[in-house]
Amino acid sequence: MDNKIYFGENLSILKSLRSESVDLIYIDPPFNTGKIQGRTQIKTIRSESGDRVGFQGERYKTMKIGTKSYSDLFDDFLAFLEPGLKEAYRILAPNGSMYFHIDYREVHYCKILLDTIFGRESFLNEIIWAYDYGARSKRKWPTKHDNILLYVKNHDDYIFNYDEIERIPYMAPELVGPEKAELGKTPTDTWWHTIVPTNGKEKTGYPTQKPLGILRRMVQASSPENGVVLDFFAGSGTTGVASLEFGRHFILIDKNTEALEVMAKRFDGVPNIEWVDFDPKPFQKIVVQKQSTPLQEPLFEDNKVSSQ
Repeated sequence: MDNKIYFGENLSILKSLRSESVDLIYIDPPFNTGKIQGRTQIKTIRSESGDRVGFQGERYKTMKIGTKSYSDLFDDFLAFLEPGLKEAYRILAPNGSMYFHIDYREVHYCKILLDTIFGRESFLNEIIWAYDYGARSKRKWPTKHDNILLYVKNHDDYIFNYDEIERIPYMAPELVGPEKAELGKTPTDTWWHTIVPTNGKEKTGYPTQKPLGILRRMVQASSPENGVVLDFFAGSGTTGVASLEFGRHFILIDKNTEALEVMAKRFDGVPNIEWVDFDPKPFQKIVVQKQSTPLQEPLFEDNKVSSQ
């Protein structure tokens, strides 16, 4: 199958996908913080009257390029999530898994909702993604983590590629001996990983972009070779990038025009991507085939998505 990127409301698109056709789902829905999430892009130019001082005392002027933002506020957050999560359960393969990325404010309520859809016995892990960046509160312990809930369709039969998971250094290598220290250990349910560096090559400028490293770990551990990975809050498309690295197919969905523009640039020149209801060409330099398909056409009606 080709990889697919859809522009539109995720629920209607999810309903058109075949049951049990996707091996792994990752979603990072808005966290319902009540804030406007935004990212302002800037550049600096040399100027004697500039507002910044750089190398060897040279002055630079800051210029605002643009701001990407979206509202992160829902009157009924769980009611907003529930229909899509029910469709996700239907679409997930019998041995499939779903990673649900949320923050500490909503994780308790979301787990109860997911328990009712998947069953409590299908809850596998709560992963803590810990990082050390951002503001420091002086009135409470600074909040420096996100929560990722891992559910499986069948708690007796699911994919977990233990031998393929990346190994990381021991925190106290002197306690385990040189052989184990050299080999490293598999990660636990606490993942220490930096956010996307502000000036790093990975940065797309999209608000709430998640680091490729944590998506790599999920795709590698919980999907089969040539499997299908779905993200219906796709944002900057990191799930698709990780899927391509490990030879998986992807389906990405987002209703935000800015998200599709970012993905168009990020996948510039990548073959075998079908863009549905969005033309990426104005944002790309390399012409690729099969750019657009009308959304009203049936999805996967003739051939079920392969999980082999």
